[in-house]
Amino acid sequence: MTAMLMALVDGSAYSESVCRHAAWIAKRTGAQVKLYHVLDPRRAQGRRDLSGSIRLGARSRLMEQLSDLDEQHAKLSQAQGRAILEDARALIEGEGVADVITRLRQDDIVNTVEQKEAAAEMIVIGKRGEAAGLESPHLGSNFERIVRASQKPVFVSNRSFAPTDRVLIAYDGGVSSMKAVDYVARDPMFAGLKVIVATAGQETADMRRALENARATLNAGGHEAEAKILKGAPDKALADLVETDGIDLLVMGAYGHSRIRTLVIGSTTTEMIRSCKVPVVLMR
Repeated sequence: MTAMLMALVDGSAYSESVCRHAAWIAKRTGAQVKLYHVLDPRRAQGRRDLSGSIRLGARSRLMEQLSDLDEQHAKLSQAQGRAILEDARALIEGEGVADVITRLRQDDIVNTVEQKEAAAEMIVIGKRGEAAGLESPHLGSNFERIVRASQKPVFVSNRSFAPTDRVLIAYDGGVSSMKAVDYVARDPMFAGLKVIVATAGQETADMRRALENARATLNAGGHEAEAKILKGAPDKALADLVETDGIDLLVMGAYGHSRIRTLVIGSTTTEMIRSCKVPVVLMR
């Protein structure tokens, strides 16, 4: 059975990066790309409540007009959604990926992920959506909801696509980070890439041993891998390493209780993903 990537596009500036990263992953893995554009019905709800305080004959006339506007808006939203999907498909096919299909859904985006991700190997999303300004200090409003809901790895694309050669795995010895090491070692998406596996904090014999075991797993998977123990707070130490070592992709666990894994969901992690200029793969 052909592997499938689930890519979410909304027409924002990040959608092109989502498409290019999805194409890059698909070409390396042979996966099908399934593009989703989700129309949230709650967005139009406010317009239907505007006449609540109106009385007399004006109310019925206004209700008719609002109903007509709702219908027109729904048609325009669907037309826009189809156009976004067709542009996204053309972009991915232009990158040399033939197996691309599109889906337009009217639903909450998290419901869509929960209902459709079972067949997917990975979900590809952008850091920000159409409602977030490019200079906004915040991630897209749906970002954390999707990461919390998903049971699959989530690839979070940055603003613009760039070739990937060097991968950093944020490692702490926990289940998520060990899963990340195994995933990078085995998945064809990472084939031939150079990998650094790193942790931050006080060096101990146990941590050094764990890092060396992780490095050995990566080497056995065909990677040129090295292990590092960084000084300082994990968020700053890892972010600095991304900058100084020319890292192209960060892989880290999405949940857990250690210092590194709590970066991902919570203020410190959100800050790291926001400030990090490279894509991030989040592992459950």
